[in-house]
Amino acid sequence: MNSRENLFNKVWDLHKVATLPTGQDQLFIDLHLVHEVTSPQAFQMIRERGLTVHHPERTFATADHIVPTDNQQRPFSDYLAEAMMSALEENTREYNITFFGLDTEYQGIVHIIGPELGLTQPGMTIACGDSHTSTHGAFGAIAFGIGTSQIRDVLATQTMALSRPKVRQIHVTGTLPPGVYAKDIILRIIADLGVNGGIGYAYEYNGDTIASLSMEERMTICNMSIEGGARVGYVNPDETTYAYLKDRNYAPQGAQQVQALEHWASVASGPDAVYDDYYTLDAESLAPMVTWGINPGQAIGIDQRIPRIEDIEDPQEQESIRKALDHMGFCSGESMEGKKIDVVFIGSCTNGRISDLREAARIVQGNRVAPSVQAFVVPGSKQVARQAEAEGLPEIFAEAGFSWRHAGCSMCLAMNPDKLQGRQLSASSSNRNFIGRQGSPSGRTLLMSPAMAAAAAINGAVVDIRKGGRI
Repeated sequence: MNSRENLFNKVWDLHKVATLPTGQDQLFIDLHLVHEVTSPQAFQMIRERGLTVHHPERTFATADHIVPTDNQQRPFSDYLAEAMMSALEENTREYNITFFGLDTEYQGIVHIIGPELGLTQPGMTIACGDSHTSTHGAFGAIAFGIGTSQIRDVLATQTMALSRPKVRQIHVTGTLPPGVYAKDIILRIIADLGVNGGIGYAYEYNGDTIASLSMEERMTICNMSIEGGARVGYVNPDETTYAYLKDRNYAPQGAQQVQALEHWASVASGPDAVYDDYYTLDAESLAPMVTWGINPGQAIGIDQRIPRIEDIEDPQEQESIRKALDHMGFCSGESMEGKKIDVVFIGSCTNGRISDLREAARIVQGNRVAPSVQAFVVPGSKQVARQAEAEGLPEIFAEAGFSWRHAGCSMCLAMNPDKLQGRQLSASSSNRNFIGRQGSPSGRTLLMSPAMAAAAAINGAVVDIRKGGRI
């Protein structure tokens, strides 16, 4: 392959079936992931048209969004959640699709179980009816969040129509300072480029900082690419990728593994790869990040202050800041340090993996959650939960005053019983701080790393973990 080609264009071209009269390309999809919320209508569409699932062996399902994390007894108390779960069970049975349900050992958030089962692999095209499908790009895949009509298309044809985006290189260099994590990298990138800055682009994350990250850290960064407006976010596969996938349930083994490794290496961006745009970040300049507003781009380092409206020239941005401050009850020029919080949520497809829980447990061990704070930890999958239990993490959290829950999406989007109440202020390790995102139209969300969230739980307020918490 051409040394000037980047991974995105290589994988796209390998999967292009045809160019359509619309100018879009029809792409073959290697892996299709479905969950209980966005798939029922798509299955009904193919049923009404007398179609079937073209490649059921390439589609895998799980339940995550509406799953209660405390009492999982069936039927669920929420009739709509029960209806969605029943529909997924019926659809996967009818079309012979593998379903990782609550009665299996592999249930969990769709973007966590795909990688941990080895379903997600370099060079793949992956689609799922969930915006955070970009997570899977951490493996050198190009992964798209899709809507209901596209889910229908993939079920029926194993293809879908897309317009090819441009590719922006996100080059991150330097050693991360103590107390700074992958979540801080991506929050800073979004703050710099804006929540619309990635529209029309795929993001390739590279540089020595990215190369030094674990697979779980890379997944955190790719997960939130969509929050910056990018269609896709990915990291080139390397030895870290290959080591992670070794011996996973669905990963190639034996002679197939040798062939796979050769292919995986071949799709990586060439040494002279060309991009449509470039952005560079010095990791050594980073501080722990925290959002102050109502979108992930409204974020600052914990040692900075909320922007002053009078310092902003763009009238549209001024209005965006006013709206955010009005909802949050904050003021221009304030520090986020010391803001009292009511709820702490550690989990989600962004930060619900074992390394996230280990770091949070390290922060809270030997401490107690502040009396005014409700805090809970939700592992991203049953496999994560089992690993945490083997390491004694639930006991550490329980002794500190956290509630340990079953695997699921939980308060990330509150399509289940885990919701904010009234004006509660949440310190959350999830990916979105939109108005109403965590269940209350007047509730407020601060996004931060699991370590920062854990420290906030102990202190009852936002703190700089470099001086007010353990690092």
